[in-house]
Amino acid sequence: MTREEARRGGPEEQAVLLVAGLADLAVSTVFSAVGTVRGLLGRSDTAELAAQAEHDLMARGRLTLDRYTATPPAYLEQLARVAVERRAGGDD
Repeated sequence: MTREEARRGGPEEQAVLLVAGLADLAVSTVFSAVGTVRGLLGRSDTAELAAQAEHDLMARGRLTLDRYTATPPAYLEQLARVAVERRAGGDD
């Protein structure tokens, strides 16, 4: 058994190490985000920046809803519209 294999331990120890690594990653990410927020709060255009972020988020939400909720018009309905347009235009 090599030194690395002895250090790994059993599945329980590996799970604990994995969870500890993920927790450390999450904590460092949170601290990084807090530092970024503190830097943004020190800016003079914070209100304008927040309004722009709100506008961008609303536009992104609108696009997402349109992508997943919009249904295309029925094929026969499209054909009927074309036929009505042709009759109105005299293109029989």
